Amino acid sequence: MKSIPLIFLNIILLCLCGCSTRSGHESAEKAAPNQFSTSYVPPVFKEQERIQKIGLALAESHHYYIEYSANQHLPGIAYGLVVDDSLVFFGASGVTNLETGSSVTEHSLFRIASMTKSFTAMAILKLRDEGKLSLSDPVSRYMPELEQLKYLTADASTITIFNLLTMTAGFPEDNPWGDRFLDISDDALMGQVEEGISFSSVPSLHYEYSNLGFGLLGHIITAVSDLPYQEYITRNILHPLDMTSTFWEYSEVPEELLAQGYWWEDERWVAEPLLHDGAFGAMGGLITSIEDFSKYVSYHLSAWPARSDAESGPVKRSTLREMHSLNKPRYLSDSKWFGNDTRPMIQGYGYGLRGIKDLEGVLEMGHGGGLPGFGSSYMFYPQHGIGIMAFSNLTYAGGIVKKANYKVISKLIDQGLFRPRILPASEILELRKEQVAQLIVSWDPELEKDIVAANLYMDISRERRMSEASELLNQLGEIVSTGPVIPENQLRGSFFLKGKEQNLRVDFTLTPEADPKVQWLTLQLTD
Repeated sequence: MKSIPLIFLNIILLCLCGCSTRSGHESAEKAAPNQFSTSYVPPVFKEQERIQKIGLALAESHHYYIEYSANQHLPGIAYGLVVDDSLVFFGASGVTNLETGSSVTEHSLFRIASMTKSFTAMAILKLRDEGKLSLSDPVSRYMPELEQLKYLTADASTITIFNLLTMTAGFPEDNPWGDRFLDISDDALMGQVEEGISFSSVPSLHYEYSNLGFGLLGHIITAVSDLPYQEYITRNILHPLDMTSTFWEYSEVPEELLAQGYWWEDERWVAEPLLHDGAFGAMGGLITSIEDFSKYVSYHLSAWPARSDAESGPVKRSTLREMHSLNKPRYLSDSKWFGNDTRPMIQGYGYGLRGIKDLEGVLEMGHGGGLPGFGSSYMFYPQHGIGIMAFSNLTYAGGIVKKANYKVISKLIDQGLFRPRILPASEILELRKEQVAQLIVSWDPELEKDIVAANLYMDISRERRMSEASELLNQLGEIVSTGPVIPENQLRGSFFLKGKEQNLRVDFTLTPEADPKVQWLTLQLTD
C-alpha cells in the first residue's frame, strides 16, 4: 500500500506533467514549421482486431441504457461508442415526440446543451492559431462595455479570453439562470453587460462554471470573424467534419427528426417549450444526432498520439491536445469512477471540456449537457482511442445517461478491452540498453567513454557503482536472459537481467545532449 505522502507526491507530479494553466501558443504571428525527428515512433495499440473485438463485446450492452431509461422516466435516448474513427456501437430507445410516437434513431436530433461549449472553444483557438486574437487579450478589447467593470478588489487582474475559456473569470455559477437565456438577443446580452456584472470571486483565482463566459466568447467570435458565431462555427468546424445534420435553430430541423424536450412531474411527462437560437447559443445551443456527433468525438481522438502525419480537420492536432489540458486542477481523494470504482484523482477544466486523471495517468475528457427538456453526456479517452456519448429528451438527465455510459466502459475494462497505446522504445534507448547491460557487467573504459555522462561518476563514484553492481550480480547468480527495454519516454527506460530465481531491474535516464548519454543509473534486485 502506498503511503499518504507518496500519493500526494504522485498527485503533484501529475499536475506538473499532465496539466496546464498557461494559455499557450500566444504568438500572433504564424511560426515556421518545426524541424522534427524522422526516427520517432509514436505509441501504438498492440491488440489485433481491436475495433472488431470491442464492437462484439458491446453487442449485449443495450440493456444498460434501456434500464436507466425505464427507471428514470426518459421519453427517449440515443447512444453510441466510437473507437478511433468508427462508430462501433449504437442504440436507441423510446420516442422523440410523445404526440407523434416517432421512434428514436441514430438520425434523431437532440439539443446537446453545454456539450456545445467545446465547439465555441475550438472556434476561439482557430482564430488564435490564425493570428487574429491572443488568449491573453483582455476581453474588453472586443467588448468595450467591459472596460467599466467593477472588480471585487483593487488588485484584481483584468479578465482575459483565457479566463472565459477556463471558467476562471470570477463569474458566479449560473446554470439555473443561464439555461433560460438561450434565446437572448445580442443587444439584450450587451445591455446586461453595460449594466454591470457581479463577481463571486477575483479573476484567475478559482474555477467556477459560467455560461455567461461562453456567451461572451460567442460575441468575441462574431467580433473577430465578422460572421455570426453560429455561421463561423458551421463553416469552419461543422462542415469540415462533415457534420451536415447539426443545427443551431430548431425551426430549421426536419420535424420528423427533432426531439421534443420533456420534464417529469407528478408521474407524467410535461412538454418543455423549445427555445430559439440566440446570443447564449455559444454556451449550449447545438442540435445534433449521435451519428453526426460521433464524427466530432473521433476528431478529438485523432489528435492522439502526437506524430508527424499530415494535419487534417479544422485545427491542428496540437491545438486539440491543448483543449485537453486540465486547468486549475483540484484533488479528489475519494471519487467514484466508472460507476463504482473509488480512487484518488485530479479534476480540471480544459477549453470547453471537463477532464479527470487518475494516479495511473488515465485521462478522461468530455462534458455533460443539461437544459430544460434535455440531458446528455459524452466522454472520451485519448490514450485508449475510445469515446462514448448519450442524448436524452428529459430535463437535466445528463447524470443519468452518464451512469449508463460508465457501465459500458466498465464492461470493456472487465473484458480487458480498455487498453492504452504502448510506447515503442526509441532507437537510442534500445542502443543504450544493450550498452548499459554490458557496462554493469564489464565496466569497460572504452564503453564508458561512449555512453557515460559527465555527471554519472560525480554523483556516485565509479568505484562505488562497480562495487554495488558486483554485489548485486553475485546475488543474482547466472544471467539467464536480458529482457526488453520498457520505455517511459524517448530517453528514459528500464529492463531486467533475469536470473534463475531473481531479477535485476536496471533503470536509466539519458541526457538532453545531441548524443544522449547515461546520466542516471540504478540497480535493484526483484523477485
